[in-house]
Amino acid sequence: MVKKKVIQTIGKRKRAVARMVAKPGTGKVTINGKPLEQYTPFVARLSIKEPMILAGPKANEFDFKVNVQGGGMFGQASAARQAIAKGLVQIDKSLKPKFDDYDGTLLVADVRRTEPHKPSRSSCGPRKRKQLSKR
Repeated sequence: MVKKKVIQTIGKRKRAVARMVAKPGTGKVTINGKPLEQYTPFVARLSIKEPMILAGPKANEFDFKVNVQGGGMFGQASAARQAIAKGLVQIDKSLKPKFDDYDGTLLVADVRRTEPHKPSRSSCGPRKRKQLSKR
Protein backbone atom coordinates (compact mmCIF):
# COMPACT_ATOMS: atom_id res chain seq x y z
CA MET A 1 0.00 0.00 0.00
CA VAL A 2 1.23 3.47 -0.92
CA LYS A 3 1.72 6.11 1.76
CA LYS A 4 -1.23 8.46 1.99
CA LYS A 5 -0.61 11.24 -0.51
CA VAL A 6 -2.32 13.19 -3.27
CA ILE A 7 -3.08 11.13 -6.38
CA GLN A 8 -4.09 12.50 -9.80
CA THR A 9 -5.56 10.46 -12.65
CA ILE A 10 -7.45 10.96 -15.91
CA GLY A 11 -10.35 8.94 -17.33
CA LYS A 12 -11.76 9.20 -20.86
CA ARG A 13 -14.88 8.04 -22.65
CA LYS A 14 -15.82 9.31 -26.12
CA ARG A 15 -15.61 13.13 -25.83
CA ALA A 16 -15.73 13.20 -22.01
CA VAL A 17 -12.54 13.75 -20.02
CA ALA A 18 -12.47 13.37 -16.22
CA ARG A 19 -9.63 14.65 -14.07
CA MET A 20 -9.56 13.21 -10.56
CA VAL A 21 -7.64 14.27 -7.46
CA ALA A 22 -7.64 11.94 -4.44
CA LYS A 23 -6.57 13.22 -1.03
CA PRO A 24 -6.61 11.44 2.33
CA GLY A 25 -10.09 11.75 3.81
CA THR A 26 -13.31 9.91 4.59
CA GLY A 27 -14.48 8.56 1.21
CA LYS A 28 -16.42 11.58 -0.14
CA VAL A 29 -16.85 11.88 -3.89
CA THR A 30 -17.56 15.21 -5.56
CA ILE A 31 -18.18 15.62 -9.28
CA ASN A 32 -17.85 19.15 -10.67
CA GLY A 33 -18.20 20.51 -7.13
CA LYS A 34 -21.40 18.60 -6.27
CA PRO A 35 -21.58 15.53 -4.03
CA LEU A 36 -22.10 12.16 -5.73
CA GLU A 37 -25.50 11.77 -4.02
CA GLN A 38 -26.83 14.67 -6.14
CA TYR A 39 -25.52 13.26 -9.44
CA THR A 40 -28.31 12.22 -11.79
CA PRO A 41 -29.41 9.90 -13.37
CA PHE A 42 -29.38 7.17 -10.75
CA VAL A 43 -27.88 4.53 -13.11
CA ALA A 44 -24.90 6.80 -13.83
CA ARG A 45 -24.42 7.33 -10.09
CA LEU A 46 -24.32 3.56 -9.53
CA SER A 47 -21.81 3.23 -12.37
CA ILE A 48 -19.51 5.78 -10.70
CA LYS A 49 -19.78 3.93 -7.35
CA GLU A 50 -18.74 0.54 -8.83
CA PRO A 51 -14.96 0.87 -8.36
CA MET A 52 -15.45 2.10 -4.79
CA ILE A 53 -17.72 -0.85 -3.98
CA LEU A 54 -15.18 -3.28 -5.47
CA ALA A 55 -12.32 -1.66 -3.52
CA GLY A 56 -14.19 -2.00 -0.21
CA PRO A 57 -12.88 -0.16 2.86
CA LYS A 58 -9.76 1.10 1.06
CA ALA A 59 -11.93 3.58 -0.88
CA ASN A 60 -13.06 5.21 2.38
CA GLU A 61 -9.52 6.37 3.16
CA PHE A 62 -9.53 9.01 0.40
CA ASP A 63 -11.73 11.88 -0.80
CA PHE A 64 -12.20 11.95 -4.58
CA LYS A 65 -12.67 15.25 -6.36
CA VAL A 66 -13.58 14.76 -10.03
CA ASN A 67 -13.80 17.43 -12.71
CA VAL A 68 -15.54 16.23 -15.90
CA GLN A 69 -15.85 18.12 -19.18
CA GLY A 70 -17.29 17.28 -22.60
CA GLY A 71 -19.52 14.46 -23.77
CA GLY A 72 -22.93 13.47 -22.47
CA MET A 73 -24.25 12.28 -19.12
CA PHE A 74 -23.23 8.66 -19.42
CA GLY A 75 -19.93 9.41 -21.16
CA GLN A 76 -19.05 11.71 -18.27
CA ALA A 77 -20.10 9.05 -15.75
CA SER A 78 -17.91 6.43 -17.47
CA ALA A 79 -14.95 8.82 -17.57
CA ALA A 80 -15.35 9.64 -13.85
CA ARG A 81 -15.66 5.91 -13.05
CA GLN A 82 -12.44 5.18 -14.93
CA ALA A 83 -10.54 8.02 -13.24
CA ILE A 84 -11.62 6.82 -9.78
CA ALA A 85 -10.68 3.22 -10.61
CA LYS A 86 -7.23 4.27 -11.83
CA GLY A 87 -6.71 6.25 -8.63
CA LEU A 88 -7.73 3.29 -6.47
CA VAL A 89 -5.22 1.07 -8.32
CA GLN A 90 -2.49 3.63 -7.58
CA ILE A 91 -3.51 3.45 -3.91
CA ASP A 92 -3.51 -0.36 -3.80
CA LYS A 93 -1.93 -2.37 -6.66
CA SER A 94 -3.72 -5.58 -5.59
CA LEU A 95 -7.02 -4.15 -6.93
CA LYS A 96 -5.85 -4.26 -10.56
CA PRO A 97 -6.70 -7.93 -11.27
CA LYS A 98 -10.03 -7.52 -9.49
CA PHE A 99 -10.96 -4.52 -11.67
CA ASP A 100 -9.75 -6.27 -14.85
CA ASP A 101 -11.88 -9.34 -14.12
CA TYR A 102 -14.96 -7.20 -13.37
CA ASP A 103 -14.83 -4.85 -16.39
CA GLY A 104 -12.02 -4.14 -18.85
CA THR A 105 -13.03 -0.51 -19.35
CA LEU A 106 -12.42 0.36 -15.70
CA LEU A 107 -8.70 0.82 -16.29
CA VAL A 108 -8.29 1.01 -20.09
CA ALA A 109 -9.99 3.68 -22.20
CA ASP A 110 -12.44 2.55 -24.88
CA VAL A 111 -10.93 3.71 -28.19
CA ARG A 112 -14.18 3.63 -30.20
CA ARG A 113 -15.34 6.99 -31.52
CA THR A 114 -18.24 8.11 -33.68
CA GLU A 115 -17.58 7.96 -37.40
CA PRO A 116 -17.44 11.33 -39.14
CA HIS A 117 -20.21 12.18 -41.57
CA LYS A 118 -19.27 11.96 -45.25
CA PRO A 119 -19.57 14.84 -47.75
CA SER A 120 -22.83 15.42 -49.68
CA ARG A 121 -24.76 13.40 -47.08
CA SER A 122 -23.56 15.22 -43.99
CA SER A 123 -27.01 15.48 -42.43
CA CYS A 124 -27.89 11.82 -43.03
CA GLY A 125 -24.90 10.21 -41.35
CA PRO A 126 -21.69 8.52 -42.39
CA ARG A 127 -23.09 5.56 -44.36
CA LYS A 128 -26.78 6.14 -45.09
CA ARG A 129 -27.73 5.96 -48.77
CA LYS A 130 -30.95 5.91 -50.74
CA GLN A 131 -32.39 2.39 -51.03
CA LEU A 132 -31.68 0.74 -54.37
CA SER A 133 -34.76 -0.24 -56.37
CA LYS A 134 -34.14 -3.21 -58.68
CA ARG A 135 -37.48 -3.03 -60.50
